[in-house]
Amino acid sequence: MQKSNDDFVNVSSHLKRMAEIQPYKRAVVYPVSRDKNGRIAYAHLTFLQLDRESDLIAHGLNKAGIHQGTRTVLMVKPGPDFFALAFALFKTGAVPVVVDPGMGIKRMLSCLKSTRPEAFIGIPLAHLLRTLSPGFFKTVKVWITVGRRFFWGGYTLDGMRTEADRSYPQAMTRRNDTAAILFTTGSTGPAKGAVYTHGNFDAQVEHIKDHFLITSDEIDLPTFPLFALFDPAIGMTAVIPDMDPTKPALVNPEKIIEAVINQGVTNMFASPALLNRVGRYGNSRGIKLPSLKRVVSAGAPVSLSNIKCFSLMLTDEAEIHTPYGATEAVPVISIGSREILSETGRLSEQGQGICVGTPLNGIDVQIIKITDDPIIKWSADILVPDGEAGEITVRGDLVSRQYFENPGADALSKIKDGTGIRHRMGDLGRKDEKGRIWFLGRKSHRLITPDGTLFTIPCEAIFNNHPEVFRSALVGIGKIPNQIPVICIEPEHEVNTDKNKLEKELLAIAGQHELTKNIKIILFHKSFPVDIRHNSKIFREKLSTWAEKRIKKCDGK
Repeated sequence: MQKSNDDFVNVSSHLKRMAEIQPYKRAVVYPVSRDKNGRIAYAHLTFLQLDRESDLIAHGLNKAGIHQGTRTVLMVKPGPDFFALAFALFKTGAVPVVVDPGMGIKRMLSCLKSTRPEAFIGIPLAHLLRTLSPGFFKTVKVWITVGRRFFWGGYTLDGMRTEADRSYPQAMTRRNDTAAILFTTGSTGPAKGAVYTHGNFDAQVEHIKDHFLITSDEIDLPTFPLFALFDPAIGMTAVIPDMDPTKPALVNPEKIIEAVINQGVTNMFASPALLNRVGRYGNSRGIKLPSLKRVVSAGAPVSLSNIKCFSLMLTDEAEIHTPYGATEAVPVISIGSREILSETGRLSEQGQGICVGTPLNGIDVQIIKITDDPIIKWSADILVPDGEAGEITVRGDLVSRQYFENPGADALSKIKDGTGIRHRMGDLGRKDEKGRIWFLGRKSHRLITPDGTLFTIPCEAIFNNHPEVFRSALVGIGKIPNQIPVICIEPEHEVNTDKNKLEKELLAIAGQHELTKNIKIILFHKSFPVDIRHNSKIFREKLSTWAEKRIKKCDGK
C-alpha cells in the first residue's frame, strides 16, 4: 500500500505500543555502582516506566517553551535520562540536534551553530562549554540542565517533572515532518546535518526488526548511543555498557563481557574496533558467550580476521552481521558471517573488495558511473554493468532526503529520482552476478595514477594478508592524474617488528599481484588516525599529508 505523507507517524508511538503490550519488561538497564568486591549493581526502567517518564518530561518541555519543530541540542550521556529525553522530544514533535562531541570542540560548535538551535539540553559540562562560547548559541532561548545547575540560568530536568501520571498527547507529526538532525562524523569532509523524518525513523525500526528477526524477548548491548534508541522502539531491553562511548577502541573488554554474561545479552552492536579488542581478549582466555545469538558490527569494513576471532566466542547458532550504510541511510545492505567465512572472505583477501551483502527488502541499490560532479536527475544512462566499479546509490523509505540548509551538499549527494530522492553514498562498489554489493573504498580515496585508477580496499587486502600487518592504508602523493601510490603499514607488533625485513616481504607480495605491482613505497606508522565515532574508519587524508612530509624529509627536500 502506498504510504502517504498525510499519515500520522511519530517514532515515539513504538514506545507507547511496547508499554501497552509488555509494560513490565525492562526497557533500560544501567550500571549504578560496584561493591567492595567489584560486583556491579544495576538499576532499570520498565517500558511502562520509560513511557511515563518521557510523558512527564514532554509536559515539562512544553512548559519551558519546547514544542513541535523546536530545534533542540541534546548533549546527554547514555542512560535513563537520555532515553526519556529523546522520546519526550519525539512526542512533542521537537527536533533533537545530535553531534559527536569527539569531533573536536571547534567543529562541534560550528555544527551546532549551523542549525540555529532554539533550545539546549545538556549535562553540566555541556553547559560549561556553551557559557565559554556564547557566540555559537545566540539563537537559543531555552536552557535545561541534566544534573546539577551551577552559575548558569535556565531549567533543570528534575524541576520539570511536575505532572504526576498524566499521559502526553503525541504531536500529530506526519511522515515527512522533521524528527531529528544527525550530523555525520566528517571523516572525509565537513560534517553535514542529515535531516531525519519520522517516516525515516519508522522505516528504520521496521527494517531492523524484520531483517534481523528480532523477537520480543531479546536483550541488547548497544555500544553506540544513537543505535540504543532503536531498542525501546523495537521492544528490546537495552543494557547500557560501562564504557566511554567516544572511545570504543579503548574499551575495557572485561566490562563488555561482564555485561553480556550478567544480563544474558542476546544482541550486541559493536564497532569493528570494539569487536577486535573484545574478541582478542576473550579468545586469549577461552571465554564463551553462549547467550549471544547475534552480533551487529558496522561503522567501517570488518576484516575477516576480526570476524574469525570473535566467532570463536560464540555458539554455532550465533552469527555476526555486518550491515552497510551511512548516517544518511542505514542499514541498506547486510551480510552474515556464515557467508563471509564460507565464501566471500576468501575472495576479499584476494583483492576483490569486501562483500557487504544484498540490499534489505524494499531498498533499491544501484551502481553508477564514477564522477565527482553533481547529478541533477536520475537516468539509466549513468548505470554501469554488473561487475564494473562505480558509485553506490540507494533509494528507500529509510533514506534521508536532504541535509539541513546545505544545498551544496544536497547537489553532490542527492539525485532526483521520479517523486523520490536517491542518495549517493560516496562509496565505490560493484554488483556481482548474485546481486551482492562489493565495497571497494571511498570515492574520495581513489588514486588516479599514470598507470590507472587504484581503489583502497582491494589493494590494502593484499598487504593485510601478511601476519605481521595489523592494517594498511593506501594513500596518494601528488596531484591527479599523476598520483604516486604509497602504502602505509600499521604493524601488528610495533616494538618487535623488523621493519626492513617486513618491507622487503611486502614489496615482494605486492609485485606478485596485478592490483599492487606498481606500489613501490611502503611507510610504517605506529597508530593510524581513525574516526571519532567508531574508532574504525582510517583517516587517509591525514595519512596522506603525513606520508608526503615523510617522503620529502627522506628525500632531503
